[in-house]
Amino acid sequence: MTTELSYESTLRELPTEQGVLRYHEAGDGPPLLLLHGSGPGVTGWRNFRGNLAVFAEHFRCLVLEFPGFGVSDPTDAHPMVAAPDAVIRLLDGLGLQQVDVIGNSMGGIVGAQVAMNHPERVRRLVTIGGIGKNLLLPSPAEGIGLLMEFTEEPTRESLVKWLNSMVYDQALVTEELIEERWTQATDPDTLASARKMYGKAAFAARAAAAAASDAAPYWAMLHKIRARTLITWGRDDRVSPVDMALLPMRTIPDVELHVFPNCGHWVMIEQKAAWESAVLAFLTRKDEA
Repeated sequence: MTTELSYESTLRELPTEQGVLRYHEAGDGPPLLLLHGSGPGVTGWRNFRGNLAVFAEHFRCLVLEFPGFGVSDPTDAHPMVAAPDAVIRLLDGLGLQQVDVIGNSMGGIVGAQVAMNHPERVRRLVTIGGIGKNLLLPSPAEGIGLLMEFTEEPTRESLVKWLNSMVYDQALVTEELIEERWTQATDPDTLASARKMYGKAAFAARAAAAAASDAAPYWAMLHKIRARTLITWGRDDRVSPVDMALLPMRTIPDVELHVFPNCGHWVMIEQKAAWESAVLAFLTRKDEA
């Protein structure tokens, strides 16, 4: 039996030297950190509110709101750059030495970065789409292209097109979802932050910088992850196509891959029961001696 958890009853604040981090907390038990994805109007609460009650029966769930998305205090840095530091600030501020991590899309990349750079902090890692590199299909994928279009010219029409690319079942794109995403996505600070990530100029600058740099991209360093890892993916993902999973599946040392049918980018929403079952089995499985 699950309990109703409201936005207000779970919202917490953690003051830090780089501003206030906001997060949602529910449940008791081992700590489980949930990290949201990117995109117009995204928040940690919107990504994981439907799953929180199920996981809260087993874990102390902490849903971090990354700086730059309109909930935690803003950041001057690129949101992807600021995110791993925000994770460590949250863990240090709450006195947590080690956690399990679930990361959706961008959140999965951030979780992987933390697991690589602070291996003692992550016991098990679950990713939802987004991690890896396009190997078979062109990049950027359809959903990323639509996200760039919205970021350049935010209209309700372009928002709806992007939302439709996120799911297999477009009936999930309700008027309520469109309205709450539109309100958040068109906030001036949030939109400015989104343009750092998905504006066409920012995208081109990032590609040029990567081409000129000798530094290895994160996906080339996934072999450094020591945490036991579960990669989850929607077979019909149009934002991060499933061929991206091939590289992390091969290079992360202790990794499993679970692909869900009739499912787009939001696996935790579109295949909620099946995804929760697979993730709970993975997180609660006893370590071998």
